[in-house]
Amino acid sequence: MDADSFPAAVRESKATELDRLGSQQSLVALTDADLDAERVLRAAARSEATARETFAGWADAESDDAAREAFAALADREADHYERVVAELDGGGGNDEVAAVSDDGVDPMHERLRDLDATVERAAGLVGRSLVADRTLLQVVNFFVNEADERRADLFRDLRADTEGAVSTGAELLERSCEGEADRERARETAEAVVQVAYDDYAETLAGMGLDPKPIC
Repeated sequence: MDADSFPAAVRESKATELDRLGSQQSLVALTDADLDAERVLRAAARSEATARETFAGWADAESDDAAREAFAALADREADHYERVVAELDGGGGNDEVAAVSDDGVDPMHERLRDLDATVERAAGLVGRSLVADRTLLQVVNFFVNEADERRADLFRDLRADTEGAVSTGAELLERSCEGEADRERARETAEAVVQVAYDDYAETLAGMGLDPKPIC
């Protein structure tokens, strides 16, 4: 499996879902239509905290040395992202603030990710999750650009660059872990399913607000 072709194939097969997840409505769904800087930061912090726990769990359970090291490094990076975002919250992100942000339920995408129990599936799940997160982070960058807050926009540009790197990390793990056509097919199905779960959750959330998820903004 080629490390470049796999993410491209997932992007192509799930283009509609990824385009809609990358629309302006993604922040509407994440903030319950309360689009102010504090709510956007809290939503971003929840995402980073949840990813940190997912990757740490993968590292603890992983038997492949290279994959375990990669997942542990990702967990550390997400922890750093979380702290950087929480530091932007009003009050500077004291312990009570951190607890309030992180003590939420796990979203359906991460529930699916945490159910993955093989290296190939986890690596493919990493690709799918990172493609989704990349689209959401783009909208966070755009939000702060529109707010004329270039400092925070730059913060999320940094986080987005790291997330784009995680796509490559997952694809490289797949290149070395897939041993045949069955593994490659399982990887493709897993990555596409992760994107689909994220999209279904997004669409259901918007529908509950009386909004149509189909228009692409």
